[in-house]
Amino acid sequence: MKKHRFGALGEVSRLTLGGGGIGQGWGPTSREEAIATIKAGVDAGIDLLDTAPLYRNCESIVAETFNGQLPPGLRITTKCGLGSPEPQQVERALTQSLDNSLAAMKIDHVDIFFLHSNICGDDYVYANRPDLQNSYATRWSIYSEQVIPAMEKLRAAGKVRQWGITGSGVPDAIMRALRHSKPPGFVQAVTNLLDSAGSLRRYAEPARPREIIAAAVEPGVAVLGIRAVQAGALTAQVDRELSPNNPDAKDYARAAPFRALCKEIGADPAVVAHRYALSMPGVATVVLGVKNRDELKQCIDAEAVGPLEPSVIAQIDALGLRV
Repeated sequence: MKKHRFGALGEVSRLTLGGGGIGQGWGPTSREEAIATIKAGVDAGIDLLDTAPLYRNCESIVAETFNGQLPPGLRITTKCGLGSPEPQQVERALTQSLDNSLAAMKIDHVDIFFLHSNICGDDYVYANRPDLQNSYATRWSIYSEQVIPAMEKLRAAGKVRQWGITGSGVPDAIMRALRHSKPPGFVQAVTNLLDSAGSLRRYAEPARPREIIAAAVEPGVAVLGIRAVQAGALTAQVDRELSPNNPDAKDYARAAPFRALCKEIGADPAVVAHRYALSMPGVATVVLGVKNRDELKQCIDAEAVGPLEPSVIAQIDALGLRV
C-alpha cells in the first residue's frame, strides 16, 4: 500500500482503519469479524488505527486483537469528546479519558490524541440543540487556555506522541485553531465529494471542509480525511435504518445523480467515493468506516487502483452536489 508523509509521525499508509465500523457502530458485524478485519487491514499494509471510546466496542476489540502487543509499525489514535467543562476540570477530564482508553486497549501510549469536540467561539450559539452544546462543543477560551496546555503536558509525559483536533466544528473556529501560535499537529477533516459532514454538522453555516484542509496545509498540520462515503450516503445502499429527516439519509437522496453516474461508467459508488477522497489535495490518509473484510477489501482495491482520473472528478464536480 502506498504511503504519504504524515507530519511528525513520518509516513503512514494512505488508508487508516477507523474504529466506528470495527466497534460495531456502522451497521451489524460480529466481534470475531471485527477482529479479523483489523488483522486483514494490518496484513494489507494499513499502519494507522483510529479509535475512540465513543466507538462502542472498538477499544476492547483492539485489546482482544493484540493483547497489548501491537505489530511493529502500527500506530494508534484515540479521542476525547470533552465539551465545555469548568476550566479547572479540563486537564483531569482529558487525562482520565486517555487513561481509560489506554487501559481498555492494554497499551501505554497513543500516537495521536484528538480533541473530538466541536470547537466554537465563546459566544457562539448552535442551530442544533444549543441547550446541549456544552456537552458536544468546546468553547474557544477553554480550547486555547486549557486544552492546548493539557495536551502538551500529556505529550511531555509520553502518554501521547502528538495531539490533534477533529475539524467538524464551526469552520471559522477550526481554522482559527489551525492558525494558532500553537497549532495541533493533526486534524481530521471531512473529505468527500459532497463536502458534507452530515449528522456531524450541528451549526447552520456550510461546513467548508476544503478551506479547512487548505488552512491545515499552510502551517504543516497533517490531515486525516474522514467521511469519505459520508456515513453511507455515497454507497450503493445505506446499511442501516435511518429516519428520512436524518442528515445522512438526506445526503443519500441528494447523491442519486452520483450513483447514476457510477452506473453509467460501470463503477461501484463506494469505490469511486474513496478514490475521490484519496485524490483530494492535502489529505495524507483516508479513514475507513468499514465493518468487515469484504468492505475492507473493496477499499484496499480502490487504493491500489490509485487516485481518480481528473476527467471523472470533473464529471462528479459538474453534478453540483456540494453543500
